[in-house]
Amino acid sequence: MTNESNTVSHEGIVTKITDDELEIKILAQSACAACHAKSACGMGEQAEKILTVPRPQGREFALNQRVNVKMTVGQGNKAAVLAYLIPIILLLAVLFVCLGLGLGEGLSALLGIVALIPYYIILYLRRDKLKNQFLYTID
Repeated sequence: MTNESNTVSHEGIVTKITDDELEIKILAQSACAACHAKSACGMGEQAEKILTVPRPQGREFALNQRVNVKMTVGQGNKAAVLAYLIPIILLLAVLFVCLGLGLGEGLSALLGIVALIPYYIILYLRRDKLKNQFLYTID
């Protein structure tokens, strides 16, 4: 993984090729542990990740070809907010409101978890729009 001023880059291997997209397998490297942007890109937590990337026009790719996949740090931060920050705030808000209303701890915790279901359903239903906001590029 490399980090230029505004981008995070990971080396990956092309695993599938279609007319419009490439599937690229990214392997987290030991350098990810020391990277200050690891929380934004999420690669520090997984050993392997499959990305679907728009296929650049006018370039040929082969299976098992090594490529560099880039994403801006801002996009990574937005993804971290959607995936981690908003759900934890929602969970804690429901938990504390329920506790404030005098509900038991177990029921409050359960309601906090249940409150996440609509959030994740909304994310799932908006996945195509979100997919367009998180664009990866290939070097």
